[in-house]
Amino acid sequence: MAVDIELTPKVKRAKGERCCEPVVYPDVEREHAMEIALLAKALGDPIRLQLVDVLRRHAGKVCVCELVPLFDVSQPTVSHHLKILRDAGIVGSERQGLWAYYYVLPGALDQLSAWLGT
Repeated sequence: MAVDIELTPKVKRAKGERCCEPVVYPDVEREHAMEIALLAKALGDPIRLQLVDVLRRHAGKVCVCELVPLFDVSQPTVSHHLKILRDAGIVGSERQGLWAYYYVLPGALDQLSAWLGT
């Protein structure tokens, strides 16, 4: 069986002109993508991921003095990682005297989890 193929001459596109139309578009709006990226970026460090895991599994408030021995880094480094998680809205903290107690904020990871589940 013979198939006729029509070849068209190659035409140079103008600068910035697309070569073809996209076949798939993102379902996530730009603003929502930025929110999810902030959460993902905060969790993108192994120590921060482990901190969230410890806090999540503890299901209560954990003193920073209890977290420091779990990692091979200094107390200021652990505090820095906790600040990044706090700024991303993943953990909260409460001061009691000299110590700060940390916990995972309820629903903080729901948006990321929902997106990953779709």
